[in-house]
Amino acid sequence: MESTKQQTALQQIIRDRRAVKKHYNDKPVAEETVKELLEDAVWAPTHGVRQPWRFIFIGPDQKETFAQKVAATYPEERQQNRLEYLREPSAFLIVVMEEPESKKQWDENFGATASMIQNFWLLAWEQKLGVVWKTNSHIYDANVKTILDVGENEKIVGFLHLGYFDEKPAKKERVSAAEKFTTFKG
Repeated sequence: MESTKQQTALQQIIRDRRAVKKHYNDKPVAEETVKELLEDAVWAPTHGVRQPWRFIFIGPDQKETFAQKVAATYPEERQQNRLEYLREPSAFLIVVMEEPESKKQWDENFGATASMIQNFWLLAWEQKLGVVWKTNSHIYDANVKTILDVGENEKIVGFLHLGYFDEKPAKKERVSAAEKFTTFKG
């Protein structure tokens, strides 16, 4: 059930944000813009202020070479499809996370990194910069880790596909939190 109260700007951005997967326009995504967004995004909650993330930017000038290298890690019959898929965004931001041995710290690191990604996504949305967080099979591929110089104790959390857009994707309704809410009764 929708509330009738006036939404704050933050509430509005949270509800308006969409995954922009395609139909990007020709406006290039500047490295400087991504860096500026990240300066605020990194203020996400992070246990022990570990800040377990790092970033790899692939801009418009590097995108074709990058797409070809990643597509080449797939079986030959899928390479053309993957190449076309990787050509769609205007740029990529690869998010890499430190993988500690402690399961507790691993979970904390992943939670912090996911929170940082959400911050980035919301900040980008404010600027009409479309984002979608992709976790395709190539993020687990050792060859892709080598291409990106990702260390043995690091995880590729995702490829953030980036691009400006003219038309925002359709809204997909959410299940009300009330339907998923219970109270512990002891």
